[in-house]
Amino acid sequence: MDQSRPVGPPVPDWTPPPVPTGEGLSGRYARLELLDADRHAALLFKAFDGHDEVWTYMPDGPFASAAQFHRWMREATARDDILFYAICDETTGEYGGFASYLRMKPAAGSIEVGFIAMAPQLQRTRAATEAIYLMMKWAFEAGYRRFEWKCDALNAASRRAAQRLGLSYEGIFRQATVYKGRNRDTAWFAAIDKEWPALNEAFQFWLSPANFDETGTQRERLSDLTSLVRAASDPAQARQRP
Repeated sequence: MDQSRPVGPPVPDWTPPPVPTGEGLSGRYARLELLDADRHAALLFKAFDGHDEVWTYMPDGPFASAAQFHRWMREATARDDILFYAICDETTGEYGGFASYLRMKPAAGSIEVGFIAMAPQLQRTRAATEAIYLMMKWAFEAGYRRFEWKCDALNAASRRAAQRLGLSYEGIFRQATVYKGRNRDTAWFAAIDKEWPALNEAFQFWLSPANFDETGTQRERLSDLTSLVRAASDPAQARQRP
């Protein structure tokens, strides 16, 4: 081999993983079901009602009526390049949001979690965290090598969430797209398969009932548990620390 022209390490016995088909995913706090407009649209519209801020960084929404939302969901779930899940909080029994797999590239071993919308009552709950954990768990156990998260670079909450969940900051794609008539620079985050065992252990520890006191307050923060796994920190978050 020409040592002056280095190449990446071999990936022996590589077999592309399957494309997700929408089988249900269940944990202690969250249940994910294949999103269905007839079943979920009215419930989710009620959850989102009065909270237009949920849609600020989304390519669609907010929606003026339940009928408009139902129509959008019917069209969105008909796409073959995105697979949506409805998220149910098992503690309350209520549906509070949705998330999706997109940019599924089995040949490359990469898959993205995105198009995430969570109503305030689901945000910052154990169910919300477990929902993304379940999607990450399925992806790595199915054989994916790379689990991606992308967001508007101005979406500070999404950037914090990605890091908290153990995804490493990978940089900014400037002027990546245009949505709702405005520019979007895109921040990239990802976890890779060699990081998954440690991340899985961190999630299991955090999600354990023993990690919460009698008032429901966490004893250990997930961001602390995942901090040693992340390959890079997000400079935008570092600038916000006192």
